Amino acid sequence: MTDHRAPERIVRRFARSSNLMIAGRPFAATGAGAEALSELLVGLGGIPSPSPSAGRVEFDLDADRVLLDGKPLPERGDAAGRIAFAREHMPVAAALAQRLDLTGLRVGVAMVLEPKTAVLSLLLRERGAEVSVYAHPDETDVAVADELRERGFAVTADPALAGAEERAAALGFLRAGLDVLLDDGAHLIRLAHEADPALVGGWIGACEETTSGLTPLRRMHDAGLLRCAVMAVNDARTKTMFDNRYGTGQSCVFAIADLLEQRGIALTDQPALVIGYGPVGQGVAAHLRALGAEVRVAETDPVRALEARHDGFRTGRALESAGGALVVSATGVPATVTPEIAAVARVMAVAGGVPGEVVEAGSALLLGGGGAVNITAAEGNPIEIMDLSFSVQLAALGELIERRPAPGVHALGPEVDDLVARTALAVRGAAVDVARAPDPEGLDDWRSPRFAGGDA
Repeated sequence: MTDHRAPERIVRRFARSSNLMIAGRPFAATGAGAEALSELLVGLGGIPSPSPSAGRVEFDLDADRVLLDGKPLPERGDAAGRIAFAREHMPVAAALAQRLDLTGLRVGVAMVLEPKTAVLSLLLRERGAEVSVYAHPDETDVAVADELRERGFAVTADPALAGAEERAAALGFLRAGLDVLLDDGAHLIRLAHEADPALVGGWIGACEETTSGLTPLRRMHDAGLLRCAVMAVNDARTKTMFDNRYGTGQSCVFAIADLLEQRGIALTDQPALVIGYGPVGQGVAAHLRALGAEVRVAETDPVRALEARHDGFRTGRALESAGGALVVSATGVPATVTPEIAAVARVMAVAGGVPGEVVEAGSALLLGGGGAVNITAAEGNPIEIMDLSFSVQLAALGELIERRPAPGVHALGPEVDDLVARTALAVRGAAVDVARAPDPEGLDDWRSPRFAGGDA
């Protein structure tokens, strides 16, 4: 193999062409450089599979060819084709949707508008809901928005809007009337409370997708300002553990590598600094390392900083580690990348993120316009990851409708994670062990078994 970056390139091409996951996927690698490719894939969470299995991807470096389930990668084509492909790879959400009766409910979906969100909207409508869709201007796939309009959805999404016009469009979406809102970042929940609290009074409640959205909602509740029930979707293990770590990690790092390559820069040409070591930062750091970057971590939480060191990363202060580096903000906190950091960094990007996470670019190259790089420069999180996240959304919606809880931020029960995970394992053909029931006769025996049978 003459091109040492061929393994990385063919893996990124697969992800870019399909919007599918590497982690948890069976794979086979052949051709010159197959050993290096296998090492990369294992580092990304792939599972070596010498014989055909469901979902297996085969990489042939000699032929520069990728097969999925023994067939060439399909051309996803236009928006309708991309939506159909996403739906084919979202069986968990489809199964969870079947448990719901949404007849007559007005459900608003306020999320990044791309093929997976379109599938969620379709599943909701098929269960009887009247579904309307909102997307922020910088989070809108225009072709997908138009396709949903063609299918009869009310869609509020226009990349040309900004400022007062953007606010007016969002308020128009809210004032059209909702029973339930599925939000991402809590932007619409907060806008409704701020602009017209009466809008919220008629809601059954809302479901919130993100850490950055739940944080201000909890502050609102503590201040007595939250007027509706909110289901904390983000806190479910089958959301945060997979969406934030594996999904955002892969999609952001691959998008960064693609953008750098367009500019003639290899990801490994400079050190990388990840600011923040929550689930997103963990995923970003792990994927950067798998692709060969030398990774450092900066974190204000001492426990997370210690965790990063035990995961094998050098840690330190952000400003001291940013010189000449690719700096990736993974905090979801405004002004994480200060002008001082920007002045010494070589490249900057935001993973996940909120508006204003980078204060200013300085002389560094700012990727994706300073927005979440996997959205502004790619197709968002991989399909199977959003299958899990939207499954949690659907389960949360079911709990919200059934429980009708009081205003506040409400955790999902552990049975939701159990249901989503078991369904996901089943569609992947994976078994789960059965826990052994405790001995009922020994439940009340508090004595230590180590010293059983001895005399006093």
